[in-house]
Amino acid sequence: MNDTITQRIDAVLRQAPVVPVLAVSDLDDAIPLAETLVAAGLPVLEITLRTPVALDVIRRMRTVPGAIVGAGTVLTRADLFAVQDAGASFAISPGGTDALYAAAKDASIPLLPGIATASELMRGLEHGYNRFKFFPAESSGGIAALKAFAGPFAHVKFCPTGGIDAAKAPSYLALPNVMTVGGSWMVPSEALRRRDWRQVEDISRRAVSATI
Repeated sequence: MNDTITQRIDAVLRQAPVVPVLAVSDLDDAIPLAETLVAAGLPVLEITLRTPVALDVIRRMRTVPGAIVGAGTVLTRADLFAVQDAGASFAISPGGTDALYAAAKDASIPLLPGIATASELMRGLEHGYNRFKFFPAESSGGIAALKAFAGPFAHVKFCPTGGIDAAKAPSYLALPNVMTVGGSWMVPSEALRRRDWRQVEDISRRAVSATI
């Protein structure tokens, strides 16, 4: 295993029990949203490349003290270097292709590749990885699948994402091979539309207290 890869991604994932997965459409929401999440105890922020302003959101959020801002939905080499240039501290992909693994060797930021099956996991191991996003978690077997992976892949740890909510997160985090979980429940779309930062902070604080 490549210990450097593991250490770099661990340095990110160990900062919080939950990683908010954020699709931000309005650039003006970037700083207050980041400030709210950091204040609530969720400093690691995944900004998905699903909106036209995603790269600019990363640029703005990274100026917030305490925020550790990364990018999600990183699919290609071009995506990886675009988010790196925008100042992202890490990149997360829903899968892991040979081309993306090769690109990660040239990048200065760590990549957390996604897997859903044992074969995909083994491909990642061949590239020197033993930290993965398990996605989509709930529809790929959820907790039962992660327990099964723990047998043949005892040294591997995960950040499960996809279909996880406040009620399910503690059960995932109780697994020895889960470092953190990703989710979007702490930023309800209606609260974001209203810019109800108090509601976002309240939900986020509950997420932290329920998973400690």
